[in-house]
Amino acid sequence: MLAYILRRLLLIIPTLFGIMVLNFVIIQAAPGGPVEQMLAKIQGEAVDATARVSGTGGGEVRSSSSSGANSQYRGAQGLPPDLVQEIEKQFGFDKPAHERFFQMLGNYVRFDFGTSFYRDETVVDLVLDKMPVSISLGIWTTLLVYLISIPLGIKKAIRDGSRFDVWTSGAVILGNAIPSFLFAILLIVLFAGGRYFDWFPLRGLTSDNWADLSTWGQITDYFWHIALPVLSMVIGGFASLTMLTKNSFLEEINKQYVITARAKGLAENRVLYGHVFRNAMLIVIAGFPATFIGVFFTGSLLTEIIFSLDGLGLLGFEAAINRDYPVVFGTLYFFTLLGLIMNLIGDVMYHIIDPRVDFDARS
Repeated sequence: MLAYILRRLLLIIPTLFGIMVLNFVIIQAAPGGPVEQMLAKIQGEAVDATARVSGTGGGEVRSSSSSGANSQYRGAQGLPPDLVQEIEKQFGFDKPAHERFFQMLGNYVRFDFGTSFYRDETVVDLVLDKMPVSISLGIWTTLLVYLISIPLGIKKAIRDGSRFDVWTSGAVILGNAIPSFLFAILLIVLFAGGRYFDWFPLRGLTSDNWADLSTWGQITDYFWHIALPVLSMVIGGFASLTMLTKNSFLEEINKQYVITARAKGLAENRVLYGHVFRNAMLIVIAGFPATFIGVFFTGSLLTEIIFSLDGLGLLGFEAAINRDYPVVFGTLYFFTLLGLIMNLIGDVMYHIIDPRVDFDARS
């Protein structure tokens, strides 16, 4: 197993490099980068100033200096080339793309992710500041999804084809078909003052007076705020795990060792939970790291936006919109590395749960 882990750790390096190269090329090719946005802002301020002086609603700004018409930036027309070059240097675009890329990777190896273009904070500080919100959503959502899906999936497998199985399958299909953000909007309409009841807060993870509350009051206030966001993500996320659990149990129940155990007169609960459960839960429990990563980093984006939760999802969304490249690439590198490590942990959990799974033999 140790040799397999070492191979997987070494495989992380080219995988991470390929992901970073691909995203770097795509993002660099996208229009509206930080230089263009700064030039557009300067042009807009200059137009507004000219309009106020002339008393008109607009006007074209012309510079007495040489025009930036030959610049690669569309917004550089009418601006002095020296100003454009200064802005390029400010954002690090005075160097070729390949040089910027390898310099960025060199910094990332040392876990130096740079400083945000617009927030005047380091990427690490921003991530640490936003992480508690996303961790809260990820932990509670994953925990509730497992607590609901595993018992429900086992019950569906035991009563396969019954009325209970049919009705719960309808609920599972509905939960899988409707995106979680639609459930979030529905919950706001129903319970957060949208139209009917005003039982839950609409924004934030805690109240403004949270620091003044008692310990029990702080705990209650925290769960009061997080109830609707977590519920919306659970409703949209438990379906696939429920069906996975059911199918895993059905596959194990029909195997020969289960028939033999029943023929020996073992109690049904002992057959199910003493023999079937361990084998059926192998793929479910071992997939926990990947499930948590999925909820933690991808599933909470729209939920954070809808409920005004200032977490990593909202941070990444705003960074992509504003072309805040240090935040975009820094978080991409960190979370991709973390995701690859969690996938390795998932494989190790396969072996821990069932030592018969030997990755070295497969290799």
